[in-house]
Amino acid sequence: MPATAKPGSRGRFITLEGGEGAGKSTQVNLLVSWLHDRAIDVIQTREPGGAAGAERIRELLVQGAADRWTPLSETLLHYAARADHLDRVIRPGLASGKWIVCDRFADSTAAYQGYGHGISLEFIGSLFTAVVADAAPDLTLMLDLPVADGLRRAAQRAGHENRYEQMTIDFHERLRAGFLTIARGAPKRCAVIDASRGVDEVQAAIRAEVQRRFGL
Repeated sequence: MPATAKPGSRGRFITLEGGEGAGKSTQVNLLVSWLHDRAIDVIQTREPGGAAGAERIRELLVQGAADRWTPLSETLLHYAARADHLDRVIRPGLASGKWIVCDRFADSTAAYQGYGHGISLEFIGSLFTAVVADAAPDLTLMLDLPVADGLRRAAQRAGHENRYEQMTIDFHERLRAGFLTIARGAPKRCAVIDASRGVDEVQAAIRAEVQRRFGL
């Protein structure tokens, strides 16, 4: 049987962040599998999405033309999806002692809509306080690699969820700089992982950080 935390204790919340093509989804799958092997009861999820209503909002955000939404509209849609995700998946999971591993979370909104599109970080912070509050991640793994490399990887993926990939190189450079700024400002929560390496090397670095932070 998978292990859960002691009765009444909160689970652990791990998020993976990064620009397009950083390999987050692959690394989330590998990390969750590794945690399962260590008898940890873990919920794998993603943003935008992760709950039924939030997945419908995801379709609006990641498909279509790059200029489909204004930056403010994007910000509010992301937080609407996040509120649904938190209430239906993340908070109940943590309260039951389960671990949550999420592909993107609130740092993506700060990076994409804040640093990338220029929405006030103070405004985004106020949304974070109102919506996320005490459900902030325990550990955020920032997967970092040069923008050109990430976009080249992303272009090889099939599917229609490519709205953000269509945005300008300057946008993606601001995005990368934003993630790194966030990580520098929250060193107790964030760890920057060199995602330019091979899949196995990146996963080894992620596991080492999880072990270091949580004493596994």
